Amino acid sequence: MKRRWTLEEKLAILSEAETGNVVEVCRIHNVSTGSFYNWKKKFDTKGEAGLRVKYDNSSPEMKKAEEEIRILRKLLADREIELEIQKELLKKKFGTDDPRKI
Repeated sequence: MKRRWTLEEKLAILSEAETGNVVEVCRIHNVSTGSFYNWKKKFDTKGEAGLRVKYDNSSPEMKKAEEEIRILRKLLADREIELEIQKELLKKKFGTDDPRKI
């Protein structure tokens, strides 16, 4: 699973790397050099705002909403299957799947 770094952790790693060896600092903190340089680029262009997490889907409200959406999508899919079965039965019985032509 991917590790999520807080703004403070990112800033601490960036400041520590300014005074020392970047590769060694990344190795100590278990950060890839690619991630480090992405953070540095964002920090240089946008400052602290560039390092902030844009979204946090770990909040209880977000998880609850995602679960409700998942349940509703499943119900909708089940309903669409039922309607398709009903159309097939009408077609077999009456030769058409349009209930107005019965």
